[in-house]
Amino acid sequence: MVILVAAVLSFVSEALRPIQQLNVEIEKKQDILRSVGKALDFASVPDKNAYILDEYSKYIKSSVVVNSKGETLEGRDAFEIVKKLKEEMGKPLEQRGLPIFVYEDESQVKRFVIPVRGKGLWGPIWGYVSLNDDFNTISGAIFDHKSETPGLGAEIREDWFQKEFLNKKIFNEAGELVSVEVVKGGTSDDNAYGVDAISGGTITSKGLEDMLLDCLLPYESYFESNMKKD
Repeated sequence: MVILVAAVLSFVSEALRPIQQLNVEIEKKQDILRSVGKALDFASVPDKNAYILDEYSKYIKSSVVVNSKGETLEGRDAFEIVKKLKEEMGKPLEQRGLPIFVYEDESQVKRFVIPVRGKGLWGPIWGYVSLNDDFNTISGAIFDHKSETPGLGAEIREDWFQKEFLNKKIFNEAGELVSVEVVKGGTSDDNAYGVDAISGGTITSKGLEDMLLDCLLPYESYFESNMKKD
């Protein structure tokens, strides 16, 4: 009986694997699209999977994987790295693949989407940050979490918090990549590098700040080399 049950469970697990893999793909592609302001009709469309796959094909024109020197790594798949981002980030920096997704709309406006992953108060936090083609200005940000406290750290997934990152800069006036500071007690409107921290969610806010710097800093050479080209 034990052997029979084990066999049935194994069969069911294998049968469900393609569905689970598709769900992961849809979720990650949706978040990439949301970071550039697309896939906004997801909740109302009848075929959600088809909608996301169509939007992704339409707007994410290409992807590339680079190393910390800003060099392109041939033969690496950006989306496959995103699916195992925790594992990739555990590698030494010189061995790490850094994925970039390139968005382009009908007016040929380009955005560059970077995946980020870090640690909140109770568990992992993650998301995507999109940059304008100056590789300095944030054009969108999407964050999520596994187990942050509702009403406190969990607020990182809310629109009001994510919109604070719009038009913030990641390089300071001296040309150093400083990312964005999440300021406890609030910041001024003219602070190009700061956003308001979540009230009562100080540790999650700090974790998100650290996540952004830790994940964006390895791309510094790539950003700088493309700034020079422009």
